[in-house]
Amino acid sequence: MQSNRLFPVFSIILLISSIIALSHASVTVSAESTSDDSLAEAGLSLIALRNDTLDTNQDGDNDAIRVVVVFNTEQENTNLELRLIGEYKDREVTEILQFTFSGQSNASLVYDAWAAGEHELRLQVVDQDGNIITTVQLPTYVLKPALQTPSITLALNAPERIETGDECTISRVFSDETGPRYGASGVRTFSGAPFTVLDSQDALDCSHWPAGDYMLKEAYRNDLGQTTEDWLNLTIHNRPAPDFSLLVNGDGNTTDTDCMVTMRQTDETIDFGSFQKIWRIQGAQIEGDIGDAYDCSILPAGVHLISLEVINDELIAAIDAVNLVRLPGDELTAEEKSVAPSRSYGEDTETESVGWISIGVLGLVVVVLSYLVLVRVKDDDEALPMRDLGPSPMILPDGSPDAEGLPTTTDDDGVLWRQHPDGDHDWWDTELRVWVRW
Repeated sequence: MQSNRLFPVFSIILLISSIIALSHASVTVSAESTSDDSLAEAGLSLIALRNDTLDTNQDGDNDAIRVVVVFNTEQENTNLELRLIGEYKDREVTEILQFTFSGQSNASLVYDAWAAGEHELRLQVVDQDGNIITTVQLPTYVLKPALQTPSITLALNAPERIETGDECTISRVFSDETGPRYGASGVRTFSGAPFTVLDSQDALDCSHWPAGDYMLKEAYRNDLGQTTEDWLNLTIHNRPAPDFSLLVNGDGNTTDTDCMVTMRQTDETIDFGSFQKIWRIQGAQIEGDIGDAYDCSILPAGVHLISLEVINDELIAAIDAVNLVRLPGDELTAEEKSVAPSRSYGEDTETESVGWISIGVLGLVVVVLSYLVLVRVKDDDEALPMRDLGPSPMILPDGSPDAEGLPTTTDDDGVLWRQHPDGDHDWWDTELRVWVRW
């Protein structure tokens, strides 16, 4: 009864063993089938040769071949080099193994497929002097690579509308397992950026790129002929100048009242904290960091031009200005009144009377001066000659210019010219209707 219970277990183990054997699809070649006189002359004998197909990524497709060889030698410290050569579409890749052994020893090499298709394999045995002892032709295998072929991805991380100074990065995702596996790494080329891009830069900072349209392209080609590329188009717009206005409190008030000029942003979502703010009075810059508001209470009476220039992080500036009127206070000292602008206090304004006598004398002087001027003008009218109206018109009865028989021509601007025998020229003045010497 116990043997009957164990029978299903042995059956399952046998089935699993069969499946594993089939999945490896091993091919073993005996020493007799691969015997070669060249090996014998080199003091070597090939005991066994085994080829195993591998599925390293477990996707159901064979992607590699493992070749195991067993040698025997009668010499001490035999140096050999094994070359496992795979050929695909007239392009070869080689796996090399160098080892030293005495007596019997085994060695293994793995060939990883680098392209999908038929790969023809052969094994070369090379002595320490680089001479090929023999070449063993191996089967042709249909393989699908597990090694990652070249790929490039350019990923943009930025706002939908990019303006100068916005957070902007471009991630460069690159991979190639095939080229480096066979020492066939290629060259990456990047074009379209305003600055030099190195292969070591996994991410590009485009936050400080100037405004413009960019067509970015990265391409790669390894020595196995595998290529890949990716494109990325982006536009960076010029950030507009800071938009703000000045709010004035105290305009038209006296100097003994409060006064304040405050900057007010048009768009509150923009952070003006890092922007440079330059305040000026009558064009002269005020020293120090004043901030968003200027206390104009300290200004004396008068009219003052107050301006504010705001410069953003991209050095784009905007200026706004206001004319501020400050009146003298009600209680001023004599010294303050002497330097303050004149101010009307209504009925209390102090005035000085010039008197009626002064007004009469002033009027008499004006009358006398006017009489003398009129008499002088009348006397001079008779002596004044008639104004010279210039030369008389030089025209023919039909109204055309009288060239006096001299040759004429009209230039591109429509001006009429005539030439004298000595080579001098006259041009016709259509307003005065006379010839004018050039």
